[in-house]
Amino acid sequence: MNRKEIEKKLEKVFRDVFDDEKINIFNEMTANDIEEWDSLMHIHLIIAIEKVFNIHFDTTEVVNTENVGEFIDLVMKKI
Repeated sequence: MNRKEIEKKLEKVFRDVFDDEKINIFNEMTANDIEEWDSLMHIHLIIAIEKVFNIHFDTTEVVNTENVGEFIDLVMKKI
C-alpha cells in the first residue's frame, strides 16, 4: 500500500470518527484543525486506525506523533 492509498483510507477513518464527510486531511493537520478533536476523540481515532489497518500503536508512538503526516508515516512503517 502506497502513501496515497493510506492517506485516502485514513481520510475515511477521520470522516467516520468525526462524523463529517467534509474532512480533508493534510500532512500538517493537527487536533487544532478539527473542533471535536479532543483527548477522548483522539483515543477513538487511534482505535479506529488500528482496526482499519490491522496494526497496533505503542503509547510512545502515539504521544510522539504531532500531525497527520506523521501518522501516515507511522502507518506506512507498521504495514
